[in-house]
Amino acid sequence: MALRARLRSPPLLLVPGVYDALSALLAEQAGFEALYLSGASIAYTRLARSDVGLTTYSEVEDTLARITDRVRVPVIVDADTGFGNAVNVQRTVRGFERAGAAMIQLEDQDFPKRCGHLAGKTVISKAEMVGKLRAALDARASADTLILARTDALALEGLDAALERAEAYLACGVDALFIEALRTPAQMDAACARFAARVPLLANMVEGGQTPIETAAQLQVRGFRIAIFPGGTARAVAHTLQGYFASLKAHGGTTPWRAQMLDFDGLNAAIGTPELLDDAKRYAS
Repeated sequence: MALRARLRSPPLLLVPGVYDALSALLAEQAGFEALYLSGASIAYTRLARSDVGLTTYSEVEDTLARITDRVRVPVIVDADTGFGNAVNVQRTVRGFERAGAAMIQLEDQDFPKRCGHLAGKTVISKAEMVGKLRAALDARASADTLILARTDALALEGLDAALERAEAYLACGVDALFIEALRTPAQMDAACARFAARVPLLANMVEGGQTPIETAAQLQVRGFRIAIFPGGTARAVAHTLQGYFASLKAHGGTTPWRAQMLDFDGLNAAIGTPELLDDAKRYAS
């Protein structure tokens, strides 16, 4: 089912964050209907750096293309600020669409951007962001490529201003809205009261972040139609690797960790090695 059609029907779309083809494949195998390529997680995993605007257009495009080559479910991609002005946004939208994005997220932070749950953000003017969103909508080749508008203004200008920005972005014709770092259940309800009946509204669940963590069922009751858990995958992997490396260093081998890892055959089964070898045989002379 196309993402646009899926967002018209319940239940809420629960979307895990991924950062490479392997994490995307495992998420698809777990039964998720869509995936979220997190810009922060690319910074964490490809650069081992913080989400402070260090990742580039080409790094995200390359990661996206490798993911969409491996999975069939729709991928929502975090395009940050579009990597520049309105002209850069158009290049970003065209490139990410060619790379297989189902939905492209653009935010109104100024450069250098940073994680929406970090202090010290800055935002561009509402008028400039409207221009960037219009450029994004004009650049897409297909209306089935959805544009998700995110505002980070709440932390700087307050809830009312953030909602007014979201209203202006919706008037441009975007397909979904994302009001970042809502801080209380009351703020979450205020956003839903204004927009949930008119457009898919996204909730961002960041463990340890500014927004209260709720389940998909709870968020659906509030009125959200999409819930992303964008960085949880990278945090879970980092925690697991800390334990694995500590055990390997302490014991000089992997025996104590074997119950918590795939063996050689298990990993090959997960990534489809037997099927790949069968394909090679079919094409052999």
